[in-house]
Amino acid sequence: MGKPNKQRRKGQVAARAKGPSGAGTASVKNNPFEVKVNKQKFNILGRRTKHDVGLPGVSRSKAVKKRTQTLLKEYKEREKSNVFKDKRFGEYNTKISPEEKMMKRFTLERQQNHEKKSIYNLNEDDELTHYGQSLADIEKLNDVIDSDSDTEERGILSAELTAAHFGGGGGLLRRKALTGEQDEEEEEKPKSRKELIEELIAKSKQGKRERQTQRENALELTEKLDTDWKEIQTLLSHKTPKSERKDKEEEKPKPDEYDMIVRELGFEMKAQPSDRMKTEEELAKEEQERLQKLEADRLRRMHGKDEQENKKKPKHMSADDLADGFILDKADRRLLSYKGGKLNVGNDEEEGGNEEEEGESEEESEGEPGGEDEEEAIVEEDDATDSPSDLESDMGSEEEVTANEEQKEKHKGNEERLRSGEEQNAKIEAARSELPYTFTVPESYEKLKSLLFGRIIEEQLVILERIQKCNHPSLAVGNKAKLEKLFGFLLEYIGELATVEPPELKTIDKLVLPLYSLCQMFPEGASNSVKFVLQDAAHDMEEMIEVKGRATFPGLDMLIYLKITAILFPTSDFWHPVVTPALVYMSQLLTKCQVMTLQDVVKGLFVCCLFLEYVSLSQRFIPELINFLVGILHLSIPQKRPQGYILVHPFRPAGKNSELLLVCDKKDMETWKKQNLPLSIVTRLKESSKTEMNHFRLSCLAVCLDLIKKCAALYESLSSFHEIMQPIRVLLTEHIPVSEYPEQLQELHQNALKELEDKGKHYTPLVCEKKKPVPLKLYMPKIVKVLEFGRKQGGSKEEQERKRLIHKHKREFKGAVREIRKDNQFLARMQLSEIMQRDSDRKRKVKNLFNSLATQEGEWKAMKRKKFKIRH
Repeated sequence: MGKPNKQRRKGQVAARAKGPSGAGTASVKNNPFEVKVNKQKFNILGRRTKHDVGLPGVSRSKAVKKRTQTLLKEYKEREKSNVFKDKRFGEYNTKISPEEKMMKRFTLERQQNHEKKSIYNLNEDDELTHYGQSLADIEKLNDVIDSDSDTEERGILSAELTAAHFGGGGGLLRRKALTGEQDEEEEEKPKSRKELIEELIAKSKQGKRERQTQRENALELTEKLDTDWKEIQTLLSHKTPKSERKDKEEEKPKPDEYDMIVRELGFEMKAQPSDRMKTEEELAKEEQERLQKLEADRLRRMHGKDEQENKKKPKHMSADDLADGFILDKADRRLLSYKGGKLNVGNDEEEGGNEEEEGESEEESEGEPGGEDEEEAIVEEDDATDSPSDLESDMGSEEEVTANEEQKEKHKGNEERLRSGEEQNAKIEAARSELPYTFTVPESYEKLKSLLFGRIIEEQLVILERIQKCNHPSLAVGNKAKLEKLFGFLLEYIGELATVEPPELKTIDKLVLPLYSLCQMFPEGASNSVKFVLQDAAHDMEEMIEVKGRATFPGLDMLIYLKITAILFPTSDFWHPVVTPALVYMSQLLTKCQVMTLQDVVKGLFVCCLFLEYVSLSQRFIPELINFLVGILHLSIPQKRPQGYILVHPFRPAGKNSELLLVCDKKDMETWKKQNLPLSIVTRLKESSKTEMNHFRLSCLAVCLDLIKKCAALYESLSSFHEIMQPIRVLLTEHIPVSEYPEQLQELHQNALKELEDKGKHYTPLVCEKKKPVPLKLYMPKIVKVLEFGRKQGGSKEEQERKRLIHKHKREFKGAVREIRKDNQFLARMQLSEIMQRDSDRKRKVKNLFNSLATQEGEWKAMKRKKFKIRH
């Protein structure tokens, strides 16, 4: 038993001797092969040698010790903020004695106080004066001002006055008693306090009068001196001669140019700061408030309320009112009036409100005792009160005159009321016919249609603009989702306008503007809506091909959607989430939809125009476009002999609809004039005559020639331009009967053919050269001496300094990385030791808990066993 205990004790001592890293410091022996000895060739006098012998274990232990003092301390205090720092001067400096520490601390404290308070302490260093007197002496209040004197003369209060007022008068009485012994007249009795105070008051008044007279005398003397000086000055004044004046003017120096420029700059107008630019949210808020105010004004006019009714009526003010009880926000005064022969002291605002609620008619208002009737009542009362006996004889004549005047005034009042009523009705009707200024975003397509359908295009644009302004996304949280839905509703509304007979193309053209603004505001929602329309159209075309075996061109609404897509989204991108599907859909239209009627020809040419618009910037080659134009030219050939060109689907070399654009009537050709084909003509073809149909065929052929000319200008830079345009060139030169066509059409044919022929080849084929290229002349090479490997080459001083700094930077960088790595390893070891310590503590506590539970279980079993024995 003794030997293991001894070994355990040795292990504990060895563990204590180890540092935080687990390596011992003094107990570990050094390996002689690891010891590095730094030898010196010869000793130098006065040089201190360091690190004669390098011990790796010792250096490692020093590094660990330094990290425990610095890095470990920071790691343990990483979450602590209450740190006490001892900033006392010389607290840890053992070279300074306590007396020196105290003196130095005292001087530092005085310096700090001096630095803080010397800014505001005016009497610290220099003595400040005012009119030659020290401010410190003035602050002592030695010069007491006499309160009774209004003059500038100041003096010290007499001892008698001071003693009388502040000393109680006892000392003064005693002093008077002592001085009275010498005078025979004053031997009787000393004066009382009241007599002394009266005597002092009399003396002070007498002194005041004397000073007043002196001041008046001084003022008179100064005025007299001033008048005398003015008289003498007029005698002494004389003018200098002109020659002397010129000399003086010449002696004055002229102002420098720099001074003149500085003065001009000083008098120049300075730029005034402009108002800051308002944000989008602020502008939206102001616009919403403006529209709400206009809508409230419109509703007020629609209900027949006047602006003057909302304004406060003037209060009755008497002529003698001084407005003593004026309160800005409260109107307590009421107008006095007579109603029905009685005094009416009521609130005019309440009467006005009651009249609005009752809605009295014009006939009732005429019979009301107001206006002229009130004046009648007032006149009658005045006649009743002021009717003396000497005026009774003249009452008859006066009553007749007043009755006639009252009847005329009543007729005038009735006419004015009728006129005002008609004007009021006109205002109400105008307000009702006016558009509302505030709108909510329609929640469904039917609500939007009810708002817009049946109105002129200007009103529709105003409604959409006000919907966007009143429901801007920055004004409320849900406005963004509502306006995104509005884009889809508006797109559907445009499609319905295109299906109306006749289609409202002008209205659609104007509605593109609000559609564009919504697309710029919500690009993602707009792209999703347009993509949904394209997907739906492509799905319908696939279903038609599966059911009928062939597809037809879509309606006018889908063609307009394709046109709007080019306006709303960029068409020059290599790939776009909306434009790319639109291009694919249009290419499917030109290849899968059969051309059965002239309407299909017009729709196909419109798709070709859209293709050119889409690829005008990107110059992307569209083979479906060229093939469709070849097919359109094929439809105008009388004899079907496809030689030199190939037809692709949906066109056929011969068949039922292979001569849709063939015109044989020469009269119709002579009467044809070139016109632009409107898109709405598709719906009117069924009702057209034979001549109109022939004119329509020639117009389609003219549009095809224009498109060929544009394609030639667009694809002229392609290397295979001539191969691409070869079928069109063959059709134009060999198969189309140009001589039978009108002159305008022949001119278009010549222009298109010339555009195709004039384009030369813009590329040269690759050919191998016959001779080798001649090498360029070289200069004499710069020979640089190559030194031994590892030795630094010579150079200028700047280059050597640069290389030295680069080498030093690399060395320092490597050392810093090495130290950081060691610091991280040290912190990792500390964290691991903490984790192991926590785990050991947890295991120990768990073990103690299990032990306590086991003891409790044993005690419980023993007690249970004991109870069982007692029971049995």
